[in-house]
Amino acid sequence: MLDTVAEEKPDRRPAMLVCMYEESDPAWPLQMLDVSSGTGSAVRIVPLGPDDPEALARALTGQLDDTDCRAVLLVGRTRKADRFRLQMRAENRTLTGGQKLSGTGPALARATAPVAEMVRALGDAGFAADATSDCEEDAGSYLLYRVLTALPDHADAVAVGLLRTPGGLTTEETRRGVAAATMAMARHLTPLPRARFN
Repeated sequence: MLDTVAEEKPDRRPAMLVCMYEESDPAWPLQMLDVSSGTGSAVRIVPLGPDDPEALARALTGQLDDTDCRAVLLVGRTRKADRFRLQMRAENRTLTGGQKLSGTGPALARATAPVAEMVRALGDAGFAADATSDCEEDAGSYLLYRVLTALPDHADAVAVGLLRTPGGLTTEETRRGVAAATMAMARHLTPLPRARFN
């Protein structure tokens, strides 16, 4: 006989949005990513992109209203390095640069992802990687700022990061690197609380 009670249990895994915002990114689609944390817990990957940056910004910030969303990982290319890079901050700039995106927003927004652990995970997977405060003027920096400044003040901190992948890697290597960084984020997430019934 089927265990209907077990079947009806809600999925208590936290959700992680993984947004590959560039049309030419070889790591898309994400179906190959295995994000088991290695400790018995896991996350639900919610893939987004590629799309117009403004459309992605609306989709990402809209998802933040869902309390199941515990992490956001943006993934795109670096034009400045030959290694994986974790961008640690974003500036208040429009997509085209030169002007402020928000007249009332902070000048800088800092990533909340576990950057050191992600760099270490990439190194353990055999990839050169580093963390940087250097902002590249592209859709990735724009999206990072939009997401960080849209985080609800009253909520527990959502892990938000921007991973930049280098050129010169095969599609499989790029996917392995993205998976390593994603798993490092996943290890910091805990199962969602059980629903309480009065």
